[in-house]
Amino acid sequence: MAELTYRTAGESHGPGVVSMIEGLPRGVEIDDDFVNGELRRRQGGYGRGGRQRIETDAADYMGGVRLGRTTGAPVAILVPNKDSRLDDLERTPPVERPRPGHADLAGSLKWLVPDCRETLERASARETAGRTAMGALARCMLRMLDIDVFGFVRGGGPDPAAMGDFEVTEDNWRALRELRDASEVYLPDAAASEAMIASIRQAKIDKDTVGGFVEVHVFGCPPGLGSCVQWSDRLDARLAYAVMGIQAFKAVEIGLGVECGRRNGSDVHDPIGFDADRSGERHLGFVRDRNNAGGLEGGMTDGMPVVVRGTMKPIATLLRGLPSVNLVTRTPEDSQYERSDVSAIAAASVVAENVVALEIARAVRAKFGGDSMDEVSAQLASYLELARALPERD
Repeated sequence: MAELTYRTAGESHGPGVVSMIEGLPRGVEIDDDFVNGELRRRQGGYGRGGRQRIETDAADYMGGVRLGRTTGAPVAILVPNKDSRLDDLERTPPVERPRPGHADLAGSLKWLVPDCRETLERASARETAGRTAMGALARCMLRMLDIDVFGFVRGGGPDPAAMGDFEVTEDNWRALRELRDASEVYLPDAAASEAMIASIRQAKIDKDTVGGFVEVHVFGCPPGLGSCVQWSDRLDARLAYAVMGIQAFKAVEIGLGVECGRRNGSDVHDPIGFDADRSGERHLGFVRDRNNAGGLEGGMTDGMPVVVRGTMKPIATLLRGLPSVNLVTRTPEDSQYERSDVSAIAAASVVAENVVALEIARAVRAKFGGDSMDEVSAQLASYLELARALPERD
């Protein structure tokens, strides 16, 4: 079965976050240091709150893995919560003053309960530990196919100087990754990084919060992933769905994104050329001198790097609270405070990186099938050989 699916369960202060990914072929070599490293990166970044000093996230495989490799069965992962106190009413009292911008009020009305805790525990971004773990596992598969995923923070906050001014290419992304890892906000531009840290620091003083922009690039994608046959199979739509599904995200762009609406077609679409010298084992020889499409045309990869951007709003939990209403008394009160972050944009970039990887892996499985990694690799090589011989076919 080549379809790749993934789901999560668990609450922020329950026993843990459980995730299950089904459809990985047998023989994916699991890099534990990499998977757990991604979970640690998700916990990091300037502006995070006290919860991250309590948890030490690591993936505990409950099924589908033997001797460090996938077996072809569904992979179940538990990321335990040390701060597990969901049923302790003294430590987790009812939340009856919903936070503007959070799921509190909508969830309480949906499930007809005045205690917002039953909504916020599942709506919490703690759930993304599960998607990060699964995404890192999917990246272990993608790396075996020479497909790499690179995510980072582009900038954010009210200071215009806190926006990175750099280009990402197939030649420099590894160097940028080193700069990203040296930045407290995962922004590979030293000046913009410092400006963003200053914005977050000031927001903490003001008892406010800061959002921002994340960006993900995928290198090595073969053309033809995704489909134009059904709207639900368009890879750009799937990527947008996955990134928009990250808590607190409010916008997603592919490639040039909203800027497309401000330009004429001649300044948007990417001219196509052919360079026989570039036609090799992994490259079909078709070249572009720009990538405004973000590697996706008609819902399918076109051989250029895939580029996805997402916008995260400022976190809805403010130390100073915001005007709200008590759901029991209906009287005006400030929103209730729950331990939270001033900014989680760095963590959000890690989540985005890994949910993009999940959708790329899903598209790879849909196109190349196979029950084992040997089959997947062989199918990919066979497809590239056929695509390279395109003029010779009827």
